[in-house]
Amino acid sequence: MATAKRKTADAEKVVLAVDVGGSHVKIRLSSGGDERRVESGPNMSAGQMIGKVKTMAQDLVFDAIAIGYPGPVVRNRITLEPHNLGKGWVGCDFEAAFGKPVRVVNDALMQAIGSYEGGRMLFLGLGTGLGAAVIAENVGLPMELAHLPYRKGKSFEAYVGERGLDKRGKKKWRGYVFDVTERLSAALQADYVVIGGGNVDKLDELPPNARRGDNENAFKGGFRLWQDSTLVI
Repeated sequence: MATAKRKTADAEKVVLAVDVGGSHVKIRLSSGGDERRVESGPNMSAGQMIGKVKTMAQDLVFDAIAIGYPGPVVRNRITLEPHNLGKGWVGCDFEAAFGKPVRVVNDALMQAIGSYEGGRMLFLGLGTGLGAAVIAENVGLPMELAHLPYRKGKSFEAYVGERGLDKRGKKKWRGYVFDVTERLSAALQADYVVIGGGNVDKLDELPPNARRGDNENAFKGGFRLWQDSTLVI
């Protein structure tokens, strides 16, 4: 009975979803209202992010926070400093800093949760780097695939991330996106693929068995982290 009451209470929480990216930090409330954002950048520390979010949310009322972080997260703890931000993320006590319950997940997983429609789904986020996650029968699994070797000693991210797009041009980049998507989908036996991230708009067509994601789904995923008791993360 206590568990049932806890789940009901969680479902009723007003959640502040925080999407931490290499160029912006974005927030939105589950109870409604517009997205708010502020620039991040390669020198933004965890403490600076906390300060920026507090400033943006100073007039908002909420019960809990969900944070999507661009790096590995295990059991609500960040395990590696980010590639595209500053330092101080590993070991940061977000609950103490915000004075609210906080759940932290990999940012690709948070957007994947907001995109999920059942079965086994592979999510790929095309942005500054390459984000990846799998959700299989409501169990969310973050995937650190970006830095695995792909071609000529370089990683998947080197070909389909922002640098790959800038270096090789849009036409070649699109070809690599198709190839990487098909390889990873086959390896992970996905029922379908969702491709999101800031650069998905640069794809005129999508790989087979893929649909277009939406960055707004990151917020939906943050809300579901607290409100959907069927998810296992």
